[in-house]
Amino acid sequence: MKLKALLMGAIATTAFAPVAFADGHSGERGRDGEVKALFWQAPSIMNPFLSGGTKDIEAASLVIEPLARYTETGELVPWLVDEVPTVANGGVSEDLTSITWKLTSGIKWSDGTPFTSADVKFTADYCMNPEGGCAQGAKFDGVQSIETPDDLTVVLTFAEPTPYPYLPFVGAESPIIQAAQFADCLGAKAPECTEANFNPIGTGPFTVTEFRPNDVITLAANENYREEGKPAFATMTLKGGGDAAAAGRAVLETGEFDYAWNLQLAPDVITKMESAGKGIALAGFGPLLERIEINLTNPSPDLPPETRSTVAEPHPFLSDFNVRKALSMAIDRELLTELGYGKAGKSSCNLVPAPAIYNSADNTECLTQDIEGAKALLAEAGWADTDGDGTLDKDGIKLALLFQTSTNAVRQDFQALIKDWWVQIGAEVELRNLDGSVFFGGDPGSPDTFQKFYADVEMYANTFPGTDPQAYLSAYRCGNEPKPSSQWQGENINRFCDPAYDALLDELAKTGDIEKRGEIARTLNDMITKDTMTILPLVQRARVSARSNSLGGVVLNVWDAELWNAADWYRVK
Repeated sequence: MKLKALLMGAIATTAFAPVAFADGHSGERGRDGEVKALFWQAPSIMNPFLSGGTKDIEAASLVIEPLARYTETGELVPWLVDEVPTVANGGVSEDLTSITWKLTSGIKWSDGTPFTSADVKFTADYCMNPEGGCAQGAKFDGVQSIETPDDLTVVLTFAEPTPYPYLPFVGAESPIIQAAQFADCLGAKAPECTEANFNPIGTGPFTVTEFRPNDVITLAANENYREEGKPAFATMTLKGGGDAAAAGRAVLETGEFDYAWNLQLAPDVITKMESAGKGIALAGFGPLLERIEINLTNPSPDLPPETRSTVAEPHPFLSDFNVRKALSMAIDRELLTELGYGKAGKSSCNLVPAPAIYNSADNTECLTQDIEGAKALLAEAGWADTDGDGTLDKDGIKLALLFQTSTNAVRQDFQALIKDWWVQIGAEVELRNLDGSVFFGGDPGSPDTFQKFYADVEMYANTFPGTDPQAYLSAYRCGNEPKPSSQWQGENINRFCDPAYDALLDELAKTGDIEKRGEIARTLNDMITKDTMTILPLVQRARVSARSNSLGGVVLNVWDAELWNAADWYRVK
């Protein structure tokens, strides 16, 4: 099937009106008082263009919105537009080089001013500014120009035919920001605009009342929200801090909170919490993947800040494929999955574990732990314990690793197990865990963010919106790595660079046949996993959150922001 045919059919049959969820409790906006959510990894910014952290993207999704987004079934639907452009409806050109978005008339920003095409164009200019370090820059790959013929029309032109044009302005990672508010925040000034980054003016169901980074966000119903009677809640509180266990208890056992995000807990723990009868756990599988990222650059604190953990300083031993492969061979992924997630996890060797067409089904070698094989591989590569201290060395360099991740019981269990396996093959391993609010934050001044990567290896989970992984795989393009000149923003976390990989990305962007796109994506997946071992996939995780029995309207979405339909939430009487 051709993507062009898809553009003429599948999307066109489902996406002609904004999705609405009737709660059966119509009435005035704000009628249900307060709703309280726990984000134990507290948001640190409300601007997803300056953070790759899921917690920040989720929080921002309550306030700022994309033109179109994905439902809980993965369908692309209009959000701030009348319809999703397709070839059939004339919104996508026959030669696939342009897409025209028609904004829905009458939408207002929360400050009462009109939402127009100028805001959409500004958003692209903001993210595409080379000095801005936009965390979502891959979404705008191939965009040649943006025109606004009138206040409700946006025309994107691509440098080449683009069979899948639904990356810019689609999904929670690519929302629209207000041009007037961010006018003085372009380029290197972007991270300096604290007021705008913490309190964005939006079109979403809520507005920020107070933002305390890494702590709590209080929000109020947007009085200019486009849907009458929504949101049902007058205020919303996103409380940060604590841990996943405390968040789960607060919803499932005590009922103090209405919603708990990201319950990264052992399955038996969740089951026990649910038995209290105050709420239920929600789970769904998408492409969310727990992985270990390998730093291909040198994070040594002895280096000057302008070159530390940058491509100017290759890693002294992780640049060696044999070392990376040995580290992967030593890991028992099946045990990690069983202990950490149970039925809410699936062991994986793939960066893209879903949808099925993009999953490299033959890439399964990593599922078999091989400690002795890892030892032999290192020995063949010249690593030996020359001084008898139990740690391998080569050319005067010790196989000593700093392994960092966020503070979380499951992740600390994973760290302990992986450390033991790596020690068995001759590595020295120091463990470090950091508060998730900081680790996943976007502060360019912090030494502890996952983007800055001042460690040898780090572990976390990531996913992508929608059902097409093009932008996700494009993150690993040469030059897209975090660095001082990009304010330490960028999606190529391990600093990978391969011209052959980039060339294949370009081919993917031009390919319309869905089967061929699947083939190319699987090849890209294999290049960065089994062929180079720059990412060590561990577990495909279900998204697990919890809601109280008194909270209605919640629809868990693994393909977009989890809070995507907060406007439809209501209090069960």
